[in-house]
Amino acid sequence: MIAFLGYLLVMAVVLALWEIQIEGKNGWAGNLPCWRIEKGWLVKLWGGRPFTGYHFFLNFFMLLFVHMPLFFTVWNLRLESLLLGFFVGIWLIEDFLWFVLNPNYGLKNFRKEKIWWHKIWWGPVPSCYWWGLAMAGTLIYLGRTAI
Repeated sequence: MIAFLGYLLVMAVVLALWEIQIEGKNGWAGNLPCWRIEKGWLVKLWGGRPFTGYHFFLNFFMLLFVHMPLFFTVWNLRLESLLLGFFVGIWLIEDFLWFVLNPNYGLKNFRKEKIWWHKIWWGPVPSCYWWGLAMAGTLIYLGRTAI
């Protein structure tokens, strides 16, 4: 499990650095040439943030990527739980690291006033970090015997 969590952290760091290269100081695909939906149920489901082509395809790619082990073993519910927990965990850590590692933000600018795309904050972090942590932790815990 230690190696699994270490790999999750490495993946999150690499993904954060990659996204920083793509987005720069303009988070949430602010200046990328992609389609975006800014109103409606998808935006509500997405936490009030625009639903962009960039994020749709990046999430789709990552879901496919984390499911690669299914080419080498038989699917089961515990493995699926572990893979989805890995997926949620990567996004949770990557999102935070995007701010910490981004020279345009840094930890000192990790606050509600500076980050327009995280609409709801519970304490010092966006609300999605709390439910994401609970979801990733639960899914990984339930799938832990799959590895």
